[in-house]
Amino acid sequence: MAFNGTWKVERNENYDKFMEQMGINVMKRKLAEHDNLKVIIEQTGDKFHIKESSTFRTKDIDFTLGVQFDYALADGTEVSGAWEMEGDVLKGRFTRKDNSKVLTTTRALVGGELVQSYNYDGVDAKRIFKKA
Repeated sequence: MAFNGTWKVERNENYDKFMEQMGINVMKRKLAEHDNLKVIIEQTGDKFHIKESSTFRTKDIDFTLGVQFDYALADGTEVSGAWEMEGDVLKGRFTRKDNSKVLTTTRALVGGELVQSYNYDGVDAKRIFKKA
């Protein structure tokens, strides 16, 4: 339950290059870099409720660890996959429905920050959140 709380994006590392690799156009990438993303995480046992709110959209996501579900990324890309808990790290593995390429992501608490890491087609990126 360590992830519980409200988290606001503080900074990004290599996020533009990652989004470019995902096929997101330059206008959407520029907007996404300044989306003021806020994530509210509520964990109850192996069930998670996550509310993502940004300048552009608000989305509720409910999932159970180890159970596959479908999800649309902010740019509309549809993926299917699941989250697992390995130690105290949340690990997600999602397959794009349009090209079957895999997007992996992790969420970990590092020094009081929530670090969300991404890998897609050889490109790594991070978004670092502070507790709001």
